[in-house]
Amino acid sequence: MWTTAVTADTDLPRAAVWAALEALHRGELSYPGADVFELHGPFAVGTELDVTPEGQDTFRSVIVELVPGERYADRTEYEGLSLLFRHTLVDAPTGTRVTHELEIDGAGADEVGPELGPQISGDFGAALEALFREAARMTA
Repeated sequence: MWTTAVTADTDLPRAAVWAALEALHRGELSYPGADVFELHGPFAVGTELDVTPEGQDTFRSVIVELVPGERYADRTEYEGLSLLFRHTLVDAPTGTRVTHELEIDGAGADEVGPELGPQISGDFGAALEALFREAARMTA
């Protein structure tokens, strides 16, 4: 297994960040640089969704973890690999701390992960900052 994570803090309350994260993954929120999501059912564990990264082809994923206000994760199967994308929200001294994690598992993950992983996760920091901006905009 290969993993990486990016953590960022915001002064926004966790409920505001969660509202933006949920709206994005429900397909109700879009902004430059964000993936586009289309749910095929309720916002719940087991529901499939189409994910279209900006400028890339659409792929199918499935929601595998959902604890409202705390954690969201979806999994994509890709060429024999499992790619798990997880957001975890916790209270921080001045607001909210969000960790965006990628786990690559499956045959060859240890070999493929060091090359593929950074290609996928290279924008996680910018993505979190954009999410925080949208959460602030939605709160205002």
